[in-house]
Amino acid sequence: MPAERILITVKTYPTLSRSHGELVCTAGLRENGTWMRVYPVPFRLLDYERRYSKFDWIEASFSKNTRDSRPESFRPNDPHSIEKVGEMGTHDNWRERRDIVLGKAQVYDRLGYLIEAAHANQFSLAVFKPTTILDFVWEEADRDWDPTKVEEMRSRTEQGELFATENWKDTLKLIPKLPYKFFYCFADQQGRKSRLQVLDWETGQLYWNCLKNAEGDEGIALLKVRQKYFDAFITTDLHFFLGTTRGFHGWASNPWVIIGVFPAPFVLQRTLF
Repeated sequence: MPAERILITVKTYPTLSRSHGELVCTAGLRENGTWMRVYPVPFRLLDYERRYSKFDWIEASFSKNTRDSRPESFRPNDPHSIEKVGEMGTHDNWRERRDIVLGKAQVYDRLGYLIEAAHANQFSLAVFKPTTILDFVWEEADRDWDPTKVEEMRSRTEQGELFATENWKDTLKLIPKLPYKFFYCFADQQGRKSRLQVLDWETGQLYWNCLKNAEGDEGIALLKVRQKYFDAFITTDLHFFLGTTRGFHGWASNPWVIIGVFPAPFVLQRTLF
């Protein structure tokens, strides 16, 4: 398969998979604005120079993920062959980013339409513009990884079925499980109110950074996260990167989650005089 260039716009917080170990769901846009989900990727087991960031261009050979019926789901033929070939900065009020995310990619503003499209398996990734941000909230979650998954991963690793290295136990220790789930509450163009979970890696990392700065005070850390995602981001031209979860894609009343945010600065239209 020929190599393709993908602009990474989405990296979710790591999860544990019985089949693949610790995984990060990533997704991005081709140069023409169409989506690709890049999964599975054992991200932190990649060589350091291959670990890409959001808004890096990557290049690799991909094949359709036959275990995932969602149209945009592809898997790298060899994750360890992924090459970083460039990056897209934020100069000129995010002009390059806006050109591809808000220009070439399709932008939606009605959640009901997206739900119908997911049920029909038309697409499972989208740029979405909320009409009104109502709140940013959280709820407590399990503080430890599922011990059944961890034990099964340990067993499969010892049998040589998972990972190309032996450092998976150390890898898991480096990524603690988030003790909270974060949500945006918003209304769409038709006035439909929704609450969607935010799975962005940056949200989780911000929480850990705030917790450290707050000397372990979770209440302060949570408020600091809200200050950025609510107080600061509602002053921007905020868009969401939405994705469906594979298990709920075709049938759930709302299979969509927020897998990334795009808080672009507003651009005032220039006058001719």
